[in-house]
Formats: sequence, structure tokens, C-alpha cells
Amino acid sequence: MQPNLRIEIAHTDKLNPDLLATILALCSRAYEEDLESLFATFADTTHVLGFLGEALASHAMWVTRWLQPGDAPLLRTAYVEMVATEPHQQGRGFATAVLRRLADAISEYDLGALCPAKPRLYAKLGWVFWRGPLFIRSGERLTPTPEERIMILRLPQTPSLDLDQPLSAEWREGELW
Repeated sequence: MQPNLRIEIAHTDKLNPDLLATILALCSRAYEEDLESLFATFADTTHVLGFLGEALASHAMWVTRWLQPGDAPLLRTAYVEMVATEPHQQGRGFATAVLRRLADAISEYDLGALCPAKPRLYAKLGWVFWRGPLFIRSGERLTPTPEERIMILRLPQTPSLDLDQPLSAEWREGELW
């Protein structure tokens, strides 16, 4: 962990409105787009917050999703979203520190997953690409999502996986993956 970076984990319902606004602003700056409408679609999130002094410098969050490899049972998955660092703080290892803490925090899940903007960041931390086709489940229907790429993180509870088989996630509002 970076010596000056203080990392805290908190569920959304424990965060005050000012801090939630700060998180949204940081993520919007880092992604160079207004993310307010996307943030509104996230439910039941847990945040990993990296502070320099009292200033939020880096962030990641996860939501619980249910991924299904092939016809295997559903896997309770910590689906990681909004990994972001203040633009002027990038390159200092803060996102790496936040992601390492996140990996420890999600160890009771069956799997970690995300749709990467910067695959190298995740690959150096043990995340690997799912190679098989991806689908979104809606009722009994599977919709292919060939334009998407997903990375997974094996956790202590992760069963043996064939990364070449199909992988599906439940439909959700906002971004499907």
C-alpha cells in the first residue's frame, strides 16, 4: 500500500451525500464523462476509498452479480466498477493499492469480475480474460454480447473454471457488463 494512502471500505448506505458526490466527481473526472446517470443504476454497492489526507484520491466499488459459466451453478460474483484515480494522482500506484484491498475484501465471493478499461492494470494483479463467448440472461433468453471483454479474478471460493466456455450474467439496467 502507498505510505500516504489511507484505504477505507464502506457500503453506500454508510456514506454521506457529500462523499457520494465527491466519488461521482472523481470518477467523472477520471473517465472524462458525466457518470451521474450510470451511477444511479448501481444498487447495493460497496466502495473502496483511497484518501490522501482528507482528499479522496482513488476509488473502486463492487456490486453483487450472478455469473454462470456454461451450465454450471450461478457464481456469487463481486463485479467491480468505477476504478478511478484523480487524474493528477495517476501513475502513483493508488489504483493498485485500492484493487489489492478490494481483492482481500471480496475473498468470500465465488468470483471477481470486471469489464476492463485498462487491462494491464488488472493483469498485473492476477486478473485474466474470459476467453469464451459472453451472454446476458433475461428470463430464459440469452443475448450474445460479442463486443464485450470481461476479466475475472479467481478467489479462494472459485471452483475450477474453463475460461473457454460461455459465461453469462443477469440483465441489469445501465451497462450490461
